[in-house]
Amino acid sequence: MKERPVSGELVIRGGTVVDGTGAPGYTADVRIADGRVVEIGPGLRGDDVLDAADCVVAPGFVDIHTHYDAQVFWDPALRPTSYHGVTTVVAGNCGFAIAPTRAEHHEVIVRTLENVEDMDAATLTEGIAWEFETFPQYMELVQSRGTMLNYTCYVGHTALRLYVMGDAAYERAASAEEIARMCALLQEGIAAGAAGFSSSFSYAHRGVDGKPVPSRFAARDEVEALYMAAGATGKGAVLATPGEQCTYPDFYALQEKVGRPFFWPLFALPDGKHLEHLERHREGLARGLDVWPQVTPRPLTMQFTMADAYSLNTGQVFGELMKVGTAVRLAAYRDPEWRALAAADLEHSPMKPRWNTFEVSESTRFPELVGRRVGDLARERGVGPFDVMCELAVAEDLATRFRAYIANDDPDQVAGLLTHDHVALGLSDAGAHVDQLCDAPLSTDLLGTWVRERQVLTVERAVRMLSGQQADIFGFADRGYVREGAWADLVVFDPDTVAPGPTTRVRDFPAAGERLTSEQPVGVRHVLVNGTPIRRDEVQLPTPEAAADRPGTLPVIA
Repeated sequence: MKERPVSGELVIRGGTVVDGTGAPGYTADVRIADGRVVEIGPGLRGDDVLDAADCVVAPGFVDIHTHYDAQVFWDPALRPTSYHGVTTVVAGNCGFAIAPTRAEHHEVIVRTLENVEDMDAATLTEGIAWEFETFPQYMELVQSRGTMLNYTCYVGHTALRLYVMGDAAYERAASAEEIARMCALLQEGIAAGAAGFSSSFSYAHRGVDGKPVPSRFAARDEVEALYMAAGATGKGAVLATPGEQCTYPDFYALQEKVGRPFFWPLFALPDGKHLEHLERHREGLARGLDVWPQVTPRPLTMQFTMADAYSLNTGQVFGELMKVGTAVRLAAYRDPEWRALAAADLEHSPMKPRWNTFEVSESTRFPELVGRRVGDLARERGVGPFDVMCELAVAEDLATRFRAYIANDDPDQVAGLLTHDHVALGLSDAGAHVDQLCDAPLSTDLLGTWVRERQVLTVERAVRMLSGQQADIFGFADRGYVREGAWADLVVFDPDTVAPGPTTRVRDFPAAGERLTSEQPVGVRHVLVNGTPIRRDEVQLPTPEAAADRPGTLPVIA
């Protein structure tokens, strides 16, 4: 573990301390030395002072569902997450870590991330520093290069299978010997600081050439063995998206055996299916199970073009088209017979498009259509919604950009999830789908929209969900609270103005990669990581050139 920069005494003065426990806030100064909180009380003095008048002083937020495994190599600031009060991130979610990895599988990992997490292959190829093979080597490399935030990640099921089974990971169940090797590597990773084990059994997760991702080929004995191996370490958590190989009842039954906290993603779904899952969750809680559905305050939306229509890549016909080049896709979009076949297939896919939520979000040739619903345009033209999208895409050489609302867009349903007594905040997906969505501002959205405007949560409850609760679930030592002796991961925000700010589109990733970002939050006054300010007086500070001067570290799991 790299050493943190040592700072002189610093005082945060005049704020309301909301300490992460859920207790009412109180007025106090906070004194910091050598990276830790050393005193909390009135009238404190220090070498440097940060003004917190009219602000809340809270523990730094913990984003437990990110995909920064690759981005950490070219962007140690982990933008835009670091702009929104987050001081610790957990990457490697859904089984899609990038270690352990052999050199011959670098391309497979890249293509898997391209298909599943919609990451740009050219950006990944140019940006990842492939100077590691094992999981401990990956963690050591990240630490040696330095990060602005505390960084850890799961050992991911897909990378683990590829490392042990090679190309067969995409074809079959594992043998007993292969399962034993995977379990040993998993425990090696957790010993090196991994946050636990993650996997996915979701039918929506398809990797190279449209095949199910490797974790979906796992038989029950493999799944149970890996979960038990993770549990035997006594550290971290397990995350998975349940599916055919591990159903929701299976997931809850396994948690009882494993004994570590389990996570699964939960969105408010248009068909109300999430209510069935919540009922099952209540039954599990009644049995004393330590399972945490991850929820988010933000609607799940995607912005996309028909050149790479991730939001429609759920049907078999459309999925086959995504394997071929742009010229072939254009030809298909022009073909009425193919469009009819694809549209019918989408109507019967497990994630049937909600055409009434699709809209035109960007168009140079047809600016008058921006903001119009695709369904309305279809009725006006006497054709189907998919036909409208194909026609616009062809007319603009695939440049037309659409927006689709996938889930979590009913405020009443979302409020019900946020106020459930045993859920965890997650699902920002930061680092993934970067040209289609930007949900890294989860924390500032929660505080601005759901605390101040809608008054669904108190500020104390929201801060607890963003900090202390997250740290408790994973067991992050001395983090998640404003208390004497704890690491000084802190955020100072104005509860009367805090908000995510605008979202913009930029091209600043390797290979001119495009991304949506939110780097102008409102009301986030100061952010400290291990006692070092990374944001001061609402200005984000530059990333130091020297790795040793970057304040992030590997959060220890007790």
